[in-house]
Order: sequence, then C-alpha cells, then structure tokens
Amino acid sequence: MTRTVSKKDVTKGSGIRNWLRMLLLTLLLGMFAGLVIWTFLKLVALCTGLIWETVPARTGGKWITVLVCALGGLAAGVLRKRFGDYPESLDTVMGKIKKDHHYSYHPMLVMLLCAFLPLVLGASIGPEAGLAGIIAALCYWVGDNVTFAKQNMDLYSRVGEAVTLGQLFHSPLFGILAVEEGEDQLAPERMPRGWRLVLYALSTASSFAVIWLLNSLFGKAMAGFPSFSEVPVSTADGFLALVYIPVGCLLFLFYEGCETVMGKAAKIMPPVLKETLCGLAIGLIGLVCPMVLFSGEEQMAQLIANNGGYGVLFLAGICLLKLAMTSFCLQFGLKGGHFFPLIFACTCMGFALGTFFFAGDAGHAAFAAGIITAAALGAQMKKPLAVTVLLLLCFPPQFLLWGFLSAAAGSGLAGMIEKRRAAGRT
Repeated sequence: MTRTVSKKDVTKGSGIRNWLRMLLLTLLLGMFAGLVIWTFLKLVALCTGLIWETVPARTGGKWITVLVCALGGLAAGVLRKRFGDYPESLDTVMGKIKKDHHYSYHPMLVMLLCAFLPLVLGASIGPEAGLAGIIAALCYWVGDNVTFAKQNMDLYSRVGEAVTLGQLFHSPLFGILAVEEGEDQLAPERMPRGWRLVLYALSTASSFAVIWLLNSLFGKAMAGFPSFSEVPVSTADGFLALVYIPVGCLLFLFYEGCETVMGKAAKIMPPVLKETLCGLAIGLIGLVCPMVLFSGEEQMAQLIANNGGYGVLFLAGICLLKLAMTSFCLQFGLKGGHFFPLIFACTCMGFALGTFFFAGDAGHAAFAAGIITAAALGAQMKKPLAVTVLLLLCFPPQFLLWGFLSAAAGSGLAGMIEKRRAAGRT
C-alpha cells in the first residue's frame, strides 16, 4: 500500500534538513573563524618580531624601528583617509549589526591591513576589535552568498563574534556572555536561547580544535596572558578591597579622561599626520619604555616573574602611562581593542598597592590586581557576570566570588557617577 506524502511530512523533512544545514554551516564557520584568527595572529607575531628584533639586530641600531613605525603610521593614515575609520571598535561593530542587521565586507583587505598595522607597530591596543570586525564581515559574506544562510545572517554573525572573543580571551563562556547578555532578538524567528547555546558550543569547539591543531603543527600564534596560580585572601586583603575597588573605578575614569583629551587633540590634527605622529611616538617610546607598548601579554609575564623587583612609583607610573598610551593610540588612528591593555594597567596598579601595603608579597599583590581589574572592567562594561568570567583569563576560579562582587561594585559606582553627570548637564 502506497503511503501518501502529506504537506506536514514535507514541511517536517524540510525543517530537519534546514537544521542539519544550520549545524553544518555553524561547524564550518567555527573552523573557518579559528583558521582566520590563528593565521592573522601568527602573521602579527612574525612581523612584530621582524620589525622589533630582526631588523634592528641586522642594521645595528634600534632607531630603524622609529622610522618603520612612522612609515607604518603614515600607511595606516592613508588607508583610513581613503577607505574609512577601520578597525571599528567592538561596540561599533555590534551596534551596526544590531541596528542594520548587516556589516559591510567590501573593504575586507583594508579591514585586514588596518587591524594588522597597529598590532605589528606596537600600538598599545589588543586584537579583539580588529578581528571582531573581520569575522563579522566574513559571516555576512557567507549570509549573502550561501542561499540557505540568508535567513540566519544575524545568528551566524553573533556566533562568529562569540567564537572570536572566546578564542582571544581563552574563555568560550565570556564570548557567549559578551554577545548574549541583554540580547533578546537575535534573529527574526527568535530562536530559543537553548538552541543558540548549542550552536555557540558547536562553533566554539570546532574553532578551538582547529587552533589546537595549528598550534601543535606550527607553534602558538598568541602566547596569551599568564595566570596567577593562586590568590590567597587574608582578613587584611578583605578590608583593603574597600580601597582597591575605588582605585579601579578611578583608573577607569582616568582612562575616560585621557580619551576625551586625546580625542579633542586628534580632531584638530589633519588626517594622515596624526597617524604618522602616533607611529613616531610609538617608535620613540619603544626606545625608552617598551613596557607600555603592545597589548600587554608579554609585559604582564615580565611583571609576574619580577614580582618585588619594581618600585611602587614605577608600577603606578607604568599603569597611568599605559592607559594614556592606549587612549592616544585609539584616538590618533592606530586603533584596536582596549581590554588587554586595561587588564595589564590595572595589574600594574595592583602590584604597586600590594607592594606598598605588604612589601611585595606575591599573593597580596595578585589579590589587589584582581580586585582593581574587576572594578575597572565592571565600570567600563557594566556587565559584572561577563567581567567575572573574563577574570578566568588571569585568575583562578576561587577568586571569582571576589571578582564578581568587585565588578558589581565598580559597575554600581560608575552608574552613580554617570547619573550625577547627567543631572549636572540638565
């Protein structure tokens, strides 16, 4: 007896095929994102070594790096003047996706170059902003060119963003939280959050697998932040948290103030010239104080290894100079992310205060660094849970409760300050 195929059966079969296609595309997207991230960071590492180590060693002088940085800044300025303000910040990328349900991928080569140049020149920025824009653009290219992916372009873009942030911060959960927190309308069909989490997990796992394989075959593309093995907490540490939390908020306010000042200065500078001057400044600072350049991973390793070897004023000065240099680079055109530099700067201040109160004891310094970092990031992100997960980048799990409380306090203090500012303007 021949069974009649109903419309319901056809619809059900089509739905299953669509889900399988979505799962397959998500898997491939994660693998491709991992490949792009690893390749980009590997090239950055190779070219950074060429500019800052190989060329000076073979030419017999570090001054050649100053010239290279100035020329690199000039090139970045020409690209920005000709093609637009790239790389865009993470907030800008996510804002465009949320508002326009699209992100342009047509200047892809320009986006790659504009994200690449500041990193190899030693700008005090992180890679997350540039790579977030690149992965978002690639996701929308897939959506525009793969027929069955069109209806889920927003979803694939957010999957790509979660994979990117998860990879860069070695924390898949942070990538998911940073993208998902506060998001209720991810796609027109309002896909259930449970299914979205499945897709995030699948894409992240495939991405980590690809990067693990490439690291095994060709060496790591990115060293990553060093971690504190333990953060013991004494009664004195608990009381001093009441000091560290306001310090973290003050550091974020200092960073905001630097951004404002640098932004005003950048506005009166002609295009191209400001990027060239920024490159020149990076090269000169690299001669006298290289610790404030780059994103901060290697410098933080030095800081931890030499605990007790730096003075209080030196550490506090490095912290403030790092924040000022980051805002300078961002406002003067050699742009990128600010999370990594902020973490390093706050850790410097934590070591300074730990050294001041406890004569350089490593455990007390680590606790101070964690509280200050959590408070500053809480004030900046206003997402205590995401900040808490991000702290796993450097701090052990037993510190997370303190981290969450500090991030929540920092977020609350920053919110109060913003309300007072708004009241003062009205």
